[in-house]
Amino acid sequence: MLNDAPQAGDPIKDVTTASFRQDVIAESMQQPVLVDFWAPWCGPCKQLAPVLEKVVQAAAGAVKLVKMNIDEHPSIAGQLGIQSIPAVIAFDKGQPVDGFMGAVPEAQIKDFIGRLAGPAGPSPIEEALSEADAMLGVGDTAGAAQLYAAVLTEEPENITAIAALAKLQLDLGAIDKAREVLALAPAEKANDPALVGVRAALDLAEKAAELGDLGEFQRRIEADPADHQARFDLALGLNGLNKRDEAVDQLIEIERRDRAWNEGAARKQLLTFFEAWGLMDKASIRGRRRLSTLVFA
Repeated sequence: MLNDAPQAGDPIKDVTTASFRQDVIAESMQQPVLVDFWAPWCGPCKQLAPVLEKVVQAAAGAVKLVKMNIDEHPSIAGQLGIQSIPAVIAFDKGQPVDGFMGAVPEAQIKDFIGRLAGPAGPSPIEEALSEADAMLGVGDTAGAAQLYAAVLTEEPENITAIAALAKLQLDLGAIDKAREVLALAPAEKANDPALVGVRAALDLAEKAAELGDLGEFQRRIEADPADHQARFDLALGLNGLNKRDEAVDQLIEIERRDRAWNEGAARKQLLTFFEAWGLMDKASIRGRRRLSTLVFA
């Protein structure tokens, strides 16, 4: 239960802003620590909590779990740029290293903890997915695409492979193919966090494609630095070119000049970027840090 007091030796406990450094940063030097950001009014938080706690208990001390009520302790979540709960962030060696959002299935939580704590041994499907990821890391997109396709031949509803292959196609500029791959996902898994992120990235890519030449927006900004719409459109276009840091910088500049512009459109777009790129993407982390600097300045 969300409010059950931890027993002696229990790897699950509540954490406050004051105890965060000891219970999370210091403890993560010994083993990974998961931080579950929740609130009493959050229905999905109540769905996730017992499943998350069950998997952590079964991990037999390989990881610890701390629970932070963002209503009572909002600052840490704000600094991390967390706008939607439940959100679970894993800390290891004092740093955030991975995370997920939403009330995800038990199997996905087990995979998540397995990556942190070290699984007993990967299955052939897991090995293929890992090899495909490694191929992407060295630029072998063709080889990675073949492996993802092979996984889908064996497991047509493998969400990890669907999301990865769709993202690969999107990165290659094949927007239509990316949309076709996403359509392979079963309807009941449409809200899986991996698919949500790729779908958000796809929507952003389609918007960027509609913008055309970005030079016009740059010229408008040079003529009038307060032309926030031009700066906003330029950010969308830069993201479409995978210039994520530059896109963040344009939106941060709007926030710096006028946070209320277009009902906070710049901040909302930043959060959309973070969702599309992934919680632990380098540009997302940098963007959240820059945003928190403005918010808490």
